[in-house]
Amino acid sequence: MGSEAVVKAFADIKAALAVLNAEVDGCGSAPFSAADPLAGLADGSLDILAGAAAVEAGVAGLKARAAMKYADTAQALAPDMPVQAQEMAVATEIGCVLAIGPRAASAFLAASHALTTTLPLTLSALQAGTISWQHALALADETSTLDPAGAAALETHFLDPATPRPAGAATIGEMPAHRFKHKARTWRERHHTESIEKRHAKGVADRRVEYRPDQDGMAWLSAYLPADQAMAGWNRLNALARAAQGPHEPHTLTQIRADTFASAILTSGTNPNFNAANSAGAGAGTDPTPSSPIRAQVLVTVPVFALMGLTDEPAMLDGFGPIPPSMARKLVADGADSFHRVLVDPGDGAPLEIGRTSYRVTKAMRNWLRMRDGTCPFPGCSNPSLDNEADHLLAWHYGGTTGISNLGQPCPKHHKLRHTTGWTPTPATKNEPPGWTSPTGRHYKSEHQDWEPPHWPQSVLSSLAARLKLAECHNRQAHRQQPYPPVPAVATRIYFVAGYHRRKSNWKGSSTAAADRPPSTVYSV
Repeated sequence: MGSEAVVKAFADIKAALAVLNAEVDGCGSAPFSAADPLAGLADGSLDILAGAAAVEAGVAGLKARAAMKYADTAQALAPDMPVQAQEMAVATEIGCVLAIGPRAASAFLAASHALTTTLPLTLSALQAGTISWQHALALADETSTLDPAGAAALETHFLDPATPRPAGAATIGEMPAHRFKHKARTWRERHHTESIEKRHAKGVADRRVEYRPDQDGMAWLSAYLPADQAMAGWNRLNALARAAQGPHEPHTLTQIRADTFASAILTSGTNPNFNAANSAGAGAGTDPTPSSPIRAQVLVTVPVFALMGLTDEPAMLDGFGPIPPSMARKLVADGADSFHRVLVDPGDGAPLEIGRTSYRVTKAMRNWLRMRDGTCPFPGCSNPSLDNEADHLLAWHYGGTTGISNLGQPCPKHHKLRHTTGWTPTPATKNEPPGWTSPTGRHYKSEHQDWEPPHWPQSVLSSLAARLKLAECHNRQAHRQQPYPPVPAVATRIYFVAGYHRRKSNWKGSSTAAADRPPSTVYSV
């Protein structure tokens, strides 16, 4: 009988868990390594963790299928029950079985329905254990408002083995789900730009501040804001907190940041002696008003044609992700006071490499690293690039050069990890950040930026074709030779990388010294 098979299968699973628990306790039938039992146990424990993650994913896929099978059979057993009542009854039953609340049960059913009806690749990857339930939820969430063709395209891009991707890039299942969700959201906004403005307008209308009590006499105060305002505020808090640090400052950066925030909202930032946690704290009340000499930078990468209003490509807000082109144009018009023109690879949209032969990492190189990596390249780290530190992968005193391919930009935490433990970065390239090797010798791939070729307005392509045709005719008449091979339609792309501050000022050329600028500063289309 079917029920007997189910009981036996779960009994076998429990027996297998008992075996694995014995192995973790070092009481297995044989040690992981007879030569070095301690090192073998450490390595074997990691193997058990990896295997358990794959099994958990498979079980999550099984739960999703079982939930939808129950929902379908429940509907078949009571075909005359109103739809809303049927859904409520199913969600209540599943909530009781899984010991979760009604809202969580409804969300679980919605995700299960998406996986079993419109996301077959996602369900297969989940059952195979190559992605987790959290990864599957991210895909279900990002495809929830797309039509079937759009959902299939997004799923195919990330999960179809035939989709080209860099060999050194972390696979979807090798990066944390929150980083994958960021990638999925970025791809969605780039390829379904028709909805970002409408959804952004709704988000702006829903802006709010929320308060939530917590334990130990503490509470959370958070704000839901347009991304550019939130990033500018966050980076400004970081800048002010760093400026307040010093040899006689006893508070941590995190504490100073919280004190500065409290000062700003409770005193309008006008009392230089105020400290929400300790009124004697040095520097925590640094004036955060726009007149302060400390200004926090936000980088906005804008495709030049989107900046001109000729295309609807989203811009990229450093540390956040895709934003509506209208927001980027507003930043350029109202808030940015410096910019760099950046030439990118016409094939994949990645920034081109620059290099130096001296030890010093120039400002231009640091900007290039930020564009190459986006965040700290340590697997799973999402620390924004403004917080990170340039680091030679092969140390200078061991012969390492100062070039993009030999530089990483780990956050302070992972920079310290590299120099105080056995974690080491692996080689990078001009377009790919380094991966990392752990003290146990296991290699972990880094997340890669999702560069894409540019989108050219049809009017520009038509004009370019006419100019090429005219040049071809002139060439034939002047030299009586065969015409040159046709120039690819996608020849180059210009990005404006805007340094945006919370102080209104006019645009001007970058003040970067000539020695620090990229080798080419004038580009033509």
